[in-house]
Amino acid sequence: MSTTIEPLPLANIEQWETRAFLKRTATAHRHLAELKGVAASIPNEAILINTLALQEAKDSSEVENIVTTHDELYKANLFEEAVTNPATKEVQDYAVALKQGFETARKSKLIRLDDILAIQIQNIE
Repeated sequence: MSTTIEPLPLANIEQWETRAFLKRTATAHRHLAELKGVAASIPNEAILINTLALQEAKDSSEVENIVTTHDELYKANLFEEAVTNPATKEVQDYAVALKQGFETARKSKLIRLDDILAIQIQNIE
C-alpha cells in the first residue's frame, strides 16, 4: 500500500523556496534526527513526550494569554479532579491533541490535514 503525498496548495510557494529557507529546513531535519535518536535511547520515551507536550502547550498557550503554572499542569495530569483553573484545562487539552498528533504521525509516518482536523474535532467534544 503506497501513500501519495500531495503538496499543500500554497500561493506563491516560490517565496518559501529560498536558499536560506532550504538551509534552515536541512538544519531542522538534522536536529529532529538527533532528537529521534535521543528519544529512542530513553527506556520510557513517554516521559519525554508527555513533558515536552505539556511544556509546548503551556508556552504556546501563553501567546494567547492563557497562562498557567507547571505545578497546576502536573497536578492536573496526576489528578483529574485537581483541574479547577480554565487555563490549565485549556493547556491540558492542547497537550492531549499534541500527543494524539504524535501518535498519528508515529503510526503512519506522516500527518495529513484530515488527521489534524480529526484531532481538532475530537478535542472540541
